[in-house]
This record gives sequence, structure tokens and C-alpha cells, in this order.
Amino acid sequence: MTHFNLAASVDYFFNFFLMKGVLVTIGLTVAGVVGGLILGMGIALMRMSFNPALSGFARFYIWFFRGTPLLIQLVVIYSGLPQLGIKFDVITCALVGLILNEAAYLAEIVRSGFMAVSAGQREAAWALSLSRWVTFRRITLPQAFRLMIPPLGNSINSLLKATSLASVISVEEIMRRSDMLMQEHFQILEVYAAATAYYLILTSVWDVAQRRLEKHFGRSSATRSRRSNATAPPTQAGLEARA
Repeated sequence: MTHFNLAASVDYFFNFFLMKGVLVTIGLTVAGVVGGLILGMGIALMRMSFNPALSGFARFYIWFFRGTPLLIQLVVIYSGLPQLGIKFDVITCALVGLILNEAAYLAEIVRSGFMAVSAGQREAAWALSLSRWVTFRRITLPQAFRLMIPPLGNSINSLLKATSLASVISVEEIMRRSDMLMQEHFQILEVYAAATAYYLILTSVWDVAQRRLEKHFGRSSATRSRRSNATAPPTQAGLEARA
């Protein structure tokens, strides 16, 4: 009976071959978030559109990509599209799949963030002759983004772990390189323990970053609120109290 070899697991943790897989995982996560957020923003705007065709397409997109497993989507993109004459390399296939899937989730996060901002604030900005773009950039977006941080952070955390599914199409991220090391040395627990440690480190680092973002934007919001209250004109009740 074999026993867990801690020294071997430590050696795998510092293995340069596995470290390169960590960089691939980070790259897939960052690209998936950025691409998914850009596409998700567009899907969210379409979802909120009064145009039934745009709104209907956005609903179908969200329904489809949230209702089917990411694993199937990756396999179809990698193995199915070449049958239609569309062929990408493995990294591109992984990025396309991750972005399309993540956009469906981020679209709902973005939409809920915008919906949570009071319509009265936009109307007040328009009453002050602010353009729609300025109103969106200076009033709607900052408040919506602050509300989106917690669910957005959770989605990024999930995406980081979901990149492991790209191993099924031979993308050499953490899991794929872990499998390659395991097949070479036959030390299952030792290799997977090292891979687990990397995932825990990455998710923990992101957790700290998310907490800092929430604290920063929460403090900024409180500061703006105090300034607004300090500069607001006195009410009739306040004048009577002072008198």
C-alpha cells in the first residue's frame, strides 16, 4: 500500500511545467472575464431594449448558454464546428467557449445592476440638461458597478475553476498538465494536491481583491452621499428648526 508523499507533492507544486499551466489558467480567466463582460454588457442592453427582436434574441442567448453545460459547449466548438468548415486552435476554442458562456451570466448581473439604480436619478440628471452618455457614465454606471461587484466577484471565482474544463479539449492549463504529470509518474494524490493548492491560492487572492474593491467602492459611495447631504439646500423644516 502506497502512502501520500508530501515531499513529492511539494516538488510538483514548484514544478515549472505545472507553473506554466497556472499562467494559462490565469490567462483564460482574465480573457474570459474581459470578453464576457464586454459581450455581456451588449446582451444586457439588448435584454433591456424595447425592441422585441433584440430583447428576444438576448433572452434566447441567456437561456441557451445558461441552460447547457460549459463542457458540451467547449466540445461542440472544438469538435463540431470543424465539420461546418469552422476550425480554431485549442486556445481560441477555449476562449470562445468561456466568453460565450460567461457573457450569459454577466449579462444578468449587469442588467440587475442597472435595474437597481433609481430611474428618478436619471430623470433628475436629464432635467439638469445632462446628456444620456454623461448620465450613464457619471451617475448610472458607478452606482450599478458598486452593486455588481459581489455577484461579479463570485462569477469570476467560478470561472477560474471552470477553466479546468478546457482540459477536455487539450488546453494545457492546470488540470491538463496535472493529468500529464500523473500519467508520467503515477502519483495521483501528490499531483492533485499541488493542483489543489494552486487553485486555493488563486481563489484566495481573488477573494482578497474582491473585498478590497467592495470596501473601496462602498467608502466612495458613502463619501459622495455625505458631500451631497452637506451641499444640499436647507429644507423648510430645517429653517424653522434653526429659527
